[in-house]
Amino acid sequence: MNKNIRQLIEYPQDGILSKIILQDEHFNITLFCMAKGTAISNHTSTKPGFVTVLEGQGTFNLQGKNILMEPQIFIAFDKNAIHSLKAEKNTSFLLTLANK
Repeated sequence: MNKNIRQLIEYPQDGILSKIILQDEHFNITLFCMAKGTAISNHTSTKPGFVTVLEGQGTFNLQGKNILMEPQIFIAFDKNAIHSLKAEKNTSFLLTLANK
């Protein structure tokens, strides 16, 4: 499977647009496109995963620690880790969750 991720990036006027890139027995990979000013409040995941920032700028808060979201930043987290996000500019990232 080949997909040009850049061609899939599109920002909504507000809020979040998500697109499933890959879903199989090993991984779920989703492209998230967050409009400037959009936030996702504290939440957890039942699976470990990581975020790969593609474009934009924002803040990823992981367990109370702020991490700058900018292109090429990679953020790994364990299952049940409390995290939140805020997009200061239009921001896109890949979220990869492990299924096993």
